[in-house]
Amino acid sequence: MRNLSVKQKKIKDLFLDVCGDIIGSFIFGIGIISFIGPANIAPGGVSSIALMINHFIPVPIGLTSFLINVPLLILSFLYLGKRFTFKTIRTLAINTVVIDLIVTPLIPIYSGDRLLGSLYGGVLVGAGLALIFLRGSTTGGTDIVSFLLQKFVPSFSIGRAMMIIDGSVIAASMLVYRDIESGLFGIISLFTMTQVLDGIIYGVDKGCLVTVISPKNRQIAERIISEMDRGATFLKGEGGYSHEEKDVLLCAVRQVQFTRLKSIIYQEDRDAFIIVSDVGQILGEGFKKEVKS
Repeated sequence: MRNLSVKQKKIKDLFLDVCGDIIGSFIFGIGIISFIGPANIAPGGVSSIALMINHFIPVPIGLTSFLINVPLLILSFLYLGKRFTFKTIRTLAINTVVIDLIVTPLIPIYSGDRLLGSLYGGVLVGAGLALIFLRGSTTGGTDIVSFLLQKFVPSFSIGRAMMIIDGSVIAASMLVYRDIESGLFGIISLFTMTQVLDGIIYGVDKGCLVTVISPKNRQIAERIISEMDRGATFLKGEGGYSHEEKDVLLCAVRQVQFTRLKSIIYQEDRDAFIIVSDVGQILGEGFKKEVKS
């Protein structure tokens, strides 16, 4: 019975993974084929390289992206593991079919304002990638290169690697299209894409972690709990200069609640010392709870 349950879960996970790949690839494909491509912009990634190749040679975008990824997939298999690689291959195969056989022949091309093309293209690409990422897969390309760089040069962050790679692609697009505006619109599209991607993955639970040092932390905590329906945690601290023991208040809130929290703190103590950190996601009581698939 237990083995049957495990098998059913694997089938369910595979079904959800494939659905995420299909829907995500469809939305991603519309952004690339209908908006970004016609605007002659390349906001980073292998798909943008495929678009630039297509500018000179009329080859299928999806298939070109897949072929560019082949040597990267081999390196991924050798250094990043077979599970990650096989998932990426499946996503890339679905992405290729959806883009070349469904989106390209069936979805009309937007040929209007380039700014609108870069914005809507960024929104759609970001949304499509988010659905794929939420199922634990990737579209290869920049992601694989970034992970490989980070593996061989641990001090080199993945975010910095992606920024350098995408920046290089955007710079190349200005030479390929012989148009400085291609790069400028590419930056707009890349920014829009990353904002939408983060918004979908992290949702409304993107927030702030607030650390407060004040002799009135107990009163502040009581008001946070009663007026904002948020939790508060006390940590034991010691002043580096005075060596006095004091309570350090820790509180996590959504970004829209920070103004109210700050108001409560300063109403109780105008001299309170506050440290605010941006938090990508907050999980747990009062926030989003992780859903097991």
